Amino acid sequence: MKSGDLAAMARKAQKHAYAPYSNYKVGAALLTAGGHIFTGANVENASYGLTVCAERIAVFAAVVAGEREFHSIAIAGSGEGYIYPCGACLQVLAEFSANIKIISVNENDEIREYYLGEMLPQAFSLNKDVSSAVPLVGADNDQVFGFNQDDPSRRGK
Repeated sequence: MKSGDLAAMARKAQKHAYAPYSNYKVGAALLTAGGHIFTGANVENASYGLTVCAERIAVFAAVVAGEREFHSIAIAGSGEGYIYPCGACLQVLAEFSANIKIISVNENDEIREYYLGEMLPQAFSLNKDVSSAVPLVGADNDQVFGFNQDDPSRRGK
């Protein structure tokens, strides 16, 4: 599936957002490794902490349907500029697909593409092999973590 097609689905899902407090409507379309698409829209709540982002709604719908591996997710918002997932959404995506492609859409339906490792290089994981951080030896022989330029999750690799 082309990124533009997934972006159009995210834009369509955005119309179903419930955002009476911020008036910022977000839609997401998630493509699974199996070729299925799940959409989501943000749902706000008067108790702001209970608000759920479009990306997580799409992921949770996919998980409930038995999907666990994701290929890409497109995100479209009602504001100006490109829209990006929040840290919580990035962490949820990392739980299932460390190398997922993230398609950011602006108000003119122009697209920018990233890989999760670019946006969240230090994802929390109980599996030490998931992070794209690699230990570097400092001058005092202490381990310091840095970004691995050769990580396959990086764009163009």
